[in-house]
Amino acid sequence: AARWATLQVGRHGRSVQEVADDLGCDWHTVMDAVELYGLPLIDDPNRFGTVTALGLDETLFCRQGRFRVQCWSTQIVDVRRGQLLDVVEGRDSSEPCRWLAGRSDEWRAGVEWATLDLSNAYRTVFDTMLPDAVQVADPFHVVKLANTALDETRRRVQNDTLGHRGRKNDPLYRARRRLTMARERLTGEQHDRLMGLLRAGDPRREVWFAWNAKEVVRQIYDHTDHQLATEWVDEIVRDFADREMPDEVRRLGRSIARWRDQIIAWHRSHVSNGPTEAVNNLVKRVKRVAFGMRNFEHYRIRSLLYAGRPNWALLGTPTPP
Repeated sequence: AARWATLQVGRHGRSVQEVADDLGCDWHTVMDAVELYGLPLIDDPNRFGTVTALGLDETLFCRQGRFRVQCWSTQIVDVRRGQLLDVVEGRDSSEPCRWLAGRSDEWRAGVEWATLDLSNAYRTVFDTMLPDAVQVADPFHVVKLANTALDETRRRVQNDTLGHRGRKNDPLYRARRRLTMARERLTGEQHDRLMGLLRAGDPRREVWFAWNAKEVVRQIYDHTDHQLATEWVDEIVRDFADREMPDEVRRLGRSIARWRDQIIAWHRSHVSNGPTEAVNNLVKRVKRVAFGMRNFEHYRIRSLLYAGRPNWALLGTPTPP
């Protein structure tokens, strides 16, 4: 019964209370069984071998206390296989560094690519613990940075010209969705409509500049030529530094300059943080099924049993004390 409960909670992602109701026992009885039989599966030294591409990303673990203080966790993921390797507390550099320090020198040397979402904390982890791995900035987050600069420009110009936040009849507010769409996805009529709204609400063409800047950043990923990407990114950094550009675009250019090597590295590695985000969704599903968690060890065990790909054939081997 304890092994069956571990399989239901860990592999099939059922809630502990639901399994306890099926067995006619207490919640703690089932969770004790999951810990007893699940820990040997996630601590199995053969659960994961050599990792060539490692990804880090954070997710909200819980909110604690009277003031609902946010507690975060960091997921360590093999992005080639989409496998959750471990979950550590916090979203700073200390715990991931400690986890990597626990791996052998040979294992760390096997990591060729390190993907991240433009987080300085995770960049510190890779600089410290995996200095030989090539860091890769996730393309989604690079384009998201450009979209954020565009949206900030639109909001500022809206307030400068009309003195209030966007309202449904304001030209820039009406254009907000078309601005974030890819240029090639706009029909001829949509493009003409967008240009008309910008002419009406953007007298100094600041939003127009930001929109073109966003499209230029997107074009970094239109090809896989490493040399061309290098020249393109360097050109972006120079153009965005022009004094005619809005402040938000110039700030975007400085961010791209800081992450230049990581952005260009995608054209050689073709790995992203997408598998890490997918694992995050699995971890969040475990949390939703439980209607939230407060015990980090329970959270870690259940996440690894569900997304860590343990060898379930070993479930019958642990002997209870």
